[in-house]
Order: sequence, then C-alpha cells, then structure tokens
Amino acid sequence: MAITDSGLNMKIATWNVNSIKVRTQNVLEWLGQAQPDVACLQEIKTVDEGFPREAFEEAGYNVAVHGQKSYNGVAILSKLAIEDVSARLPGDDDDEQARYLEVTVTAGERAVRVASIYLPNGNPVDSEKYPYKLRWMERLRTHAAQLLDEEDMFVLAGDYNVIPEPEDVHNPQGWSDDALFLPQTRASYRSLLGLGLTDALRACTREPAQYTFWDYQAGAWQKNHGIRIDHLLLSPQAADRLTGSGIDSEVRAWEKPSDHVPVWAELAL
Repeated sequence: MAITDSGLNMKIATWNVNSIKVRTQNVLEWLGQAQPDVACLQEIKTVDEGFPREAFEEAGYNVAVHGQKSYNGVAILSKLAIEDVSARLPGDDDDEQARYLEVTVTAGERAVRVASIYLPNGNPVDSEKYPYKLRWMERLRTHAAQLLDEEDMFVLAGDYNVIPEPEDVHNPQGWSDDALFLPQTRASYRSLLGLGLTDALRACTREPAQYTFWDYQAGAWQKNHGIRIDHLLLSPQAADRLTGSGIDSEVRAWEKPSDHVPVWAELAL
C-alpha cells in the first residue's frame, strides 16, 4: 500500500495474461515495477492446481484462483489479505466456464470488493457464442445492481471484450461486424455504466487511442492498430476516491508478450 500525506492509496490493476504459464516471468517483472496492491488476471488457461502460486506468494502476494483446463480462468493477486472469495458469476448454475472471481480486500478500515472478469468474446456472431455473451453481460448487470444496493465500495476489473466507443478502436469500420463492437454489445456495456458505475480510465482522460490490446498479426502493435477492451468499472464509493488511471502499454514490447497490457486505477482510501 502506498502511503501519502492524505492517507492510503490502493492501486488495482487488470491484465489478460493469455496463459500464466507462458507469462509468469513477465507478470513477476511487471509486479515488481508497477507495484499494484491488487492485480486481477484473466485467461490464465490452467486449473487451480497448475497456477504458479508459490512464485507470486514469494513476491509478496496472496493468491485466489478460479481456473479451467486450457481455456479461460481468472485469478486475483493481493498484497492485502483476501477474504470472502466467490467464484462464478451468479445467474446460471449450468455455466461451467471460469470467467469470474470476486474477493474482499481490506486496507485500514476500508474494505473493497474486487472482481476479476473475463467476459465472453462472442465471435462468431452467428453462433451460440454471441447470445451467451449477451446473457453473461445481463447476469453481470444484475449482479452489479445487487452490489450497488449493498452500498459497498467495489471495482469490477477485467477483459470485457467490449470496445465502448469509436475512439477506443484504431479502425472502427473494420470492427463494425465484430461481437466486441456491435451496437447491442455496446448498449449492454452502457447499461452497466447506467447503473452508476464509472469507467476509471475515461474518468481520467478523454484522449483517443488509449488501447489495451493489439493483435499478434499484421504488425498491429508496431502500427498501433489497437483496441480498448480492458476496463475497471468503479462503484460510486470507489469513483469518489479515484486519483488516477492508466495503461502500462510498454509491456506489449517485452519478449513473449500477451496481446493485452495492464490497466490500473488508484484509489485514495
């Protein structure tokens, strides 16, 4: 926890690592540089037992994991004690995909509920994957509304697989038929914000070309042909304490990079 003249600052980050086994050293290096208090990871692509827990515990982090063999999977690393661990998004007991993990962390007298989210991609649109994505988003909206009713401070962080606005994509027309940018997808995301949630990055900057993902193909990173799909959505209680948000885009240039980069927000507690 960073301590300032005004009190404690909690830094919460999200990163789709695209296989934790491939990216363990990159994540450890980034943790050492960025020093987030809480890091939400997505697409870890391993069962719970396969997660390299000891490496992160040695780096000073407590670990919670909700994994799945070869696909999906989410984790939360925290310098603070982890309590009230809840895996899976409510609303569909038959959904076996490991895409949601929620915990409580406490700094001083302040408790913050934090979720790591890997929202479905939804492509191809003419398959069952897109209706599943929309149902999942509606479940998330219902759950967020319940959290808001409890009036607790919370952060919903992760890979939303949603490009919110044209300013969040290098070539909007090229993505017009993609599940990440379809009007219904964006409307569902706006309905989340309409509950009273705040997009941390956009609360701090309206600059275009704030990307969090660059495809491995066609030199997308080198040309800066990116999209913004990784978001931290804050409850009103968290948004009131937001002091900054940013994107650690430099890690995309590291060896064996994920196609996503970390995004973070800092709260003054």
